[in-house]
Amino acid sequence: MAFIRKRRLERDLYSKERFSLLLLNLEEYYFEQHTANHITNKGCRDERKFRGSLKICSKSIIFEPDDNIQPIIKIPLRDCISIKAPEDNEANNPFTRDTSGGISVVCNQVFLIKERNIIAPYKTVRGRTEHLFQLDVAGKLGDVVQTLHQLYRASCLDKMGDQAAMITAILQSRLARTSFDKNRFQSISETLHMECKAEMVTPLVTNPGHVCVTDANLYFQPLNGYPKPVVQITLQNVRRIYKRRHGLMPLGLEVFCTENDLCSDIYLKFYNYQDRDELYFLIATYIENHITEHTAESYMLQWQRGHISNYQYLLHLNNLADRSCNDLSQYPVFPWIIADYSSSVLDLTKPETFRDLSKPIGALNKERLDRLLTRYQEMPEPKFMYGSHYSSPGYVLFYLVRVAPEYMLCLQNGKFDHADRMFNSLAETWKNCLDGATDFKELIPEFYESDSSFLINSLKLDLGKRQGGKMVEDVELPPWASDPDDFLQKSQEALESQYVSEHLHEWIDIIFGYKQKGSEAVAAHNVFHPLTYEGGVDLNSIMDPNEKVALLTQILEFGQTPKQLFTIPHPRRIIPKLKSLSQTSSHSVSITESPVSPNEESFEDLTEESITLAWNNIAKLKLDEQYKIHKEAITGIAVTCNGSSVFTTSQDSTLKMFSKESKTIQRSVSFSNMALSSCLILPGDTTVISSSWDNHIYFYSIAFGRQQDILMGHDDAVSKICWHDGRLYSASWDSTVKVWHCVPGETLSNKKHHFELLAELEHDVSVNTIDLNSANTILASGTKEGTISVWDITTATALHQLPCHSGTVFGAAFSPDSRHLLSAGEDCCFKVIDVQTGMLISSVTTDEPQRCFKWDGNTILSGSQSGELLIWDLLGGKVIERIKGHTGAVMSMWMNEQCNRVITGGEDKQIMFWKLQY
Repeated sequence: MAFIRKRRLERDLYSKERFSLLLLNLEEYYFEQHTANHITNKGCRDERKFRGSLKICSKSIIFEPDDNIQPIIKIPLRDCISIKAPEDNEANNPFTRDTSGGISVVCNQVFLIKERNIIAPYKTVRGRTEHLFQLDVAGKLGDVVQTLHQLYRASCLDKMGDQAAMITAILQSRLARTSFDKNRFQSISETLHMECKAEMVTPLVTNPGHVCVTDANLYFQPLNGYPKPVVQITLQNVRRIYKRRHGLMPLGLEVFCTENDLCSDIYLKFYNYQDRDELYFLIATYIENHITEHTAESYMLQWQRGHISNYQYLLHLNNLADRSCNDLSQYPVFPWIIADYSSSVLDLTKPETFRDLSKPIGALNKERLDRLLTRYQEMPEPKFMYGSHYSSPGYVLFYLVRVAPEYMLCLQNGKFDHADRMFNSLAETWKNCLDGATDFKELIPEFYESDSSFLINSLKLDLGKRQGGKMVEDVELPPWASDPDDFLQKSQEALESQYVSEHLHEWIDIIFGYKQKGSEAVAAHNVFHPLTYEGGVDLNSIMDPNEKVALLTQILEFGQTPKQLFTIPHPRRIIPKLKSLSQTSSHSVSITESPVSPNEESFEDLTEESITLAWNNIAKLKLDEQYKIHKEAITGIAVTCNGSSVFTTSQDSTLKMFSKESKTIQRSVSFSNMALSSCLILPGDTTVISSSWDNHIYFYSIAFGRQQDILMGHDDAVSKICWHDGRLYSASWDSTVKVWHCVPGETLSNKKHHFELLAELEHDVSVNTIDLNSANTILASGTKEGTISVWDITTATALHQLPCHSGTVFGAAFSPDSRHLLSAGEDCCFKVIDVQTGMLISSVTTDEPQRCFKWDGNTILSGSQSGELLIWDLLGGKVIERIKGHTGAVMSMWMNEQCNRVITGGEDKQIMFWKLQY
């Protein structure tokens, strides 16, 4: 409920002021204010004097009395008859100055606003009235009157374009005569990088001033000092920055100091795109080291995998498509989900409960659509099917009028809409969207959030009386909702339901995707007025200022279509398969036992005694070297046979080759913009295989230094890979483990690998880790819900399935003799399973999650969430030694075959080399 939350913060901050920029007309500027007295009935017995503030605006004069009982007075300049002040001797000029000692304004219409501090439609007083304003600083009288004369002349021009041009000239002259006050810098040591003119954008209004960027802060100083002298953003706090399209022009810039909030910290509109782009470059350059720029595709993959909710995904898409809560003509758009507003119980298991997400609102009613299509066929070019849009300022405020009444009054010239056209009932609104001749509106994010105040008339606003005599109060809810909070809760459940998860991509195709424009839009009955689309009109090519102003006003009031994010069909969300383990793949594989593969050979002859000696002294492990080689957490480590080269994968999406000898990074490869999850080196040290969150497995040739092949084998992130004897085992969050037969590229003329799927081991949920026993006949898998499964891979059948952990299984490994299986989980537990019987034979509780480990059947070396290396006596269930390591979680661990050297990779982006000293 970001928009409502922001409004509340503004009310708390400026609660003593009744004036706001929303009292101005659309496209009007507030220039200056002067402390003054408003004198009524001067010279009469009942003469009264009200102290307050006189506001000079581009199209009106506004007086805000200090006494909240008295109304704010707004005098449109176009309705003025005379403006006088005492020093002028031109007695016959209606705009001369009399001897009243102040400014006399005679007008034939005035608006009274917020009388008794009550938000209500403006009262209009028609007829000739005189208003005398006495400034505290008499020396400013001449300048004020001169300004009012200029603005009056602009307001009397016949054409809107001419008015706008003259007001713009006055504004630019004022901005040119001023500059940013450097005394407002937070520190005298700040270095100025850029200063320019701009406007701060808030819903329905813009406020001109000066922008300044230093090496530490972004500043905006309003020309009028309202609502505060300076807005300051610390660059170190900036998390996101976006270029925006404002008024169909590439002039906007929006800055966020939060990761997920809908509303920004500041939205600026510049007078030319060069200033906008330069400021963007300065801020983006400053923050590039500590933020990651997300694309629609990266959010899409997160959504597909279930990492972000349907609601979060739609918010991200809106943000990327130029939708902002600071711009009501481009407010975030959300879909109608529920189609049942009459039942007493909302059944989310029935498809008929939901709206058809494959169609735009205008196409949901076939009879109405047929009428619209008939008109469309008969219409001359440019054709459009719908005479109104699905998102516009009027529609946004239709929903939010109970919490943002001043915005509605601003948009509708001081009036609320007719009572029967208000947001009175969910059922009525939905019915009108289905049947109404011109009503095709979608919803806004507030319907799927937690603040229900927009459904309640808590401000006790007088919103009018309906035809039946009933006053407009709270929104009438469907029978299945017990109260507004319950309505929002059920709406959230509907948005995140399985039906919506399976069909939301269809709605995304219509609003943000390939059905938004062109022939696909025609086929989907999704064609709106050409002016609503990005690039539909080039304002710079329109030379007539009156035509340009009229066109811009029409577009901003009508609404705008989001920026197109996808040009091909949007993929479906991956819904977890609910299959039992007994339904195993019909494929089988015969895997014979084989000797240790070449990449498992140690630098020296391996003996049982040397390994036992190493584990007996494992607590003497000492840090040898450490290097920060990645930008994000390290997820996998593989080492060549001779130990000279270390390959690492990371969540920063790169595979790096580190030389132990030269202590430098010799290769850095990025296969996609998604994280890599693990890596291994094929026998012969010629190829590195990396698994990725982008669902792919990448083969990288060490000799040729390039990507050799891609295995697109899964429908979700690949979490772990293993290799033995020409077979690749891949675990994925798509709830499968797959066994592949691979013929390396070196043996084929085309240099490509040949892949054959031998078996598919299906799980109920995402698989996070796997391990092979030493004989390579049994595979263990651990899921994100804590289940450990043991598989016979020679027959592709499940031997055991145990709910070992209450959270994600971080790691699982067989003992050297393959009799036992050890697992570590998110639930701060080690579990030991007897492989033959499937019995849980041991459980050790830890202080914190252990993210990775190695073990010899008795002793465990683990990497903890806090970064320590821990030595465990498994039989005693206790920690023997704690070794200080990384500054974040230990994410990956490699150990040589002799067990006397260890490499760890951490959340702190470092690799650490450890060796036994005994």
